[in-house]
Amino acid sequence: MHINLPTWLTLFRVALLPVMVLVFYLPFRGHNLTAAIVFVLAAVTDWFDGFLARRLNMTSAFGAFLDPVADKLMVTVTLFLLVEAHRDGWSGIVMAVTAAVIVGREISVSALREWMAELGRRATVKVAFIGKLKTVMQMVALVVLILQHEKEAKLLSLYNIGEWLLVIAGALTIWSGLHYLLAAWPYLREPIADREA
Repeated sequence: MHINLPTWLTLFRVALLPVMVLVFYLPFRGHNLTAAIVFVLAAVTDWFDGFLARRLNMTSAFGAFLDPVADKLMVTVTLFLLVEAHRDGWSGIVMAVTAAVIVGREISVSALREWMAELGRRATVKVAFIGKLKTVMQMVALVVLILQHEKEAKLLSLYNIGEWLLVIAGALTIWSGLHYLLAAWPYLREPIADREA
């Protein structure tokens, strides 16, 4: 199997995940800034591999499979790190609930797309603008929270901004999930016998 440049970038994004986790926990000065930079680098490769695949017509079945997997791994691993780092009080509850909503939506929409693909209707649940807006908001929130996950007093307001951005991303997550569900609902209501006929 030939692996093209966009797919190598996607694999590189996956390889950055353990690096980010390691840096997140290592006790050196500026570790949070370094972890945020690694996350941003991974996010940039997410955009760049898609751009190259379209611009250079270098799409592949493996790349099309791996790209959304890498995206979801990046977001999920980062959310787990942040939830583990913020377990106290209402802030911890908000973080955990928001993370659960985001991860639950990612799993549900992935399953929905797989089901719709089996029906030959994958285009019905293709990525919409609300999904892209959710992704941007989510990425910005995660960068801010990684950068300030230790909640230093002098930058507490920055942490609060990240927390609110993540809550907004969680709300957009629910909205976009409902958007995809409503688009697929007419096909989900059909009896299985009708589909097979």
